[in-house]
Amino acid sequence: QVQLVESGGGLVQAGGSLRLSCSASGRTFSSYGMGWFRQAPGKERELVAAISWSGASTSYADSVKGRFTISRDNAKNTVYLQMNSLKSEDTAVYYCGADLKPWRRDVGGLGRPDFGSWGQGTQVTVSS
Repeated sequence: QVQLVESGGGLVQAGGSLRLSCSASGRTFSSYGMGWFRQAPGKERELVAAISWSGASTSYADSVKGRFTISRDNAKNTVYLQMNSLKSEDTAVYYCGADLKPWRRDVGGLGRPDFGSWGQGTQVTVSS
């Protein structure tokens, strides 16, 4: 079992940037891919970005491609989400989740059922 804690959310103006962090403890972090999800009021939780255990494979939702970057530091047991050029539609609670399958090489095509061990979330609000 892995415990995840998100941080870095806040209020930012449209066009601004934020960097989210997700710190992991418990299960061997470096063996598992990670994902960032978001959930806006009244909407389902959606995958925003994912990264493989090694960092060699990443994938992004079409809505954030070119604006968001996922990365990880296995020495610090932390995964990051750098968010640039933020839009009002990026407003949501952001969660990180851990891949349920270790040593997965390709994180393309994954979805919510492939992740678990959710953190408590961090609110991102983008004002227009």
